[in-house]
Amino acid sequence: MSQQQVFEQSIQINAPATVVEQCIAERVLMHRWLNPALRCDPVGDWSTDVGSRSRFVIQVPLLQPTLESTVVEREPGLIVWEFEGFFKGRDRWECQPIEKGTRLLNRFEFEVPNPIIRWGFNTFAAALTQQDMQAQLRRLKRVAEAQLGK
Repeated sequence: MSQQQVFEQSIQINAPATVVEQCIAERVLMHRWLNPALRCDPVGDWSTDVGSRSRFVIQVPLLQPTLESTVVEREPGLIVWEFEGFFKGRDRWECQPIEKGTRLLNRFEFEVPNPIIRWGFNTFAAALTQQDMQAQLRRLKRVAEAQLGK
């Protein structure tokens, strides 16, 4: 029996898809909108090419849980990271050009293999995770739209 969960959000950004994609693909820009408690470290050189690896580290005292991730799909306007750790799944970022900018779709599909961690996540963190993902999209929107003023 699969314990697959899906969190999906989208936001309209008043910037071209290429600018929005740049905010997702460039690590310096990414750290401007990621949750401040989350750090993304490359394994080797930073890249969003298929096969590129990175670690997403949640910076909480003592624990610092880590997700090992690999880019598994990449095309213009699309980056999909597959990850394994305390979560197992995919994080899909898709830039869809629209008349006045970009619709950014973020789909986080995952399972938590450990039943104790799954219970804790579902009980205490699932709603906060969804709220944080929405806040990240709002921050990403600000970062992308600010790029136009440069």
